[in-house]
Amino acid sequence: MSEVTLTVNGREVKRDVEDRTLLVTFLREHLGLTGTHVGCDTSQCGACTVHIDGNAVKSCTVLAAQVDGSSVTTIEGLADGDTLHPMQAAFREHHGLQCGFCTPGMIMMAVEIVKRHPQGLDEKTIRKELEGNICRCTGYHNIVKAIDTAAKTMQGQPAMAAE
Repeated sequence: MSEVTLTVNGREVKRDVEDRTLLVTFLREHLGLTGTHVGCDTSQCGACTVHIDGNAVKSCTVLAAQVDGSSVTTIEGLADGDTLHPMQAAFREHHGLQCGFCTPGMIMMAVEIVKRHPQGLDEKTIRKELEGNICRCTGYHNIVKAIDTAAKTMQGQPAMAAE
């Protein structure tokens, strides 16, 4: 057993966990933050994506003990109270989901994508950057539109022209 202390969504948490406990398990089972999904158990789908110290990481690939002392943001911590993060609002506006299972991981990755491309994004870049996140329901068209819209909002630029 190890004692793990993290700042999760701005709140310090301390728990004793087995050394083999994955971060996704810690978040879901120890903290009740079930917005981080387990989709594949093989790190292929990206449904478990969270931010660790500001960087998007698949939480099924990290042990909770490895991130002791870190800051973790989950989908539950992205909004500011009742005000959705621009990425969450854009996914809702553009219906960037169908079943919604992949949505939390997509949104967390999308925020990271925008952060890494302050010069702006185009459709080809967005699609390339999303390769580590799988949606089994959509053709990604509305997801790409949502990310573009949120990126423009976050960077103060006009969105892509509507089709």
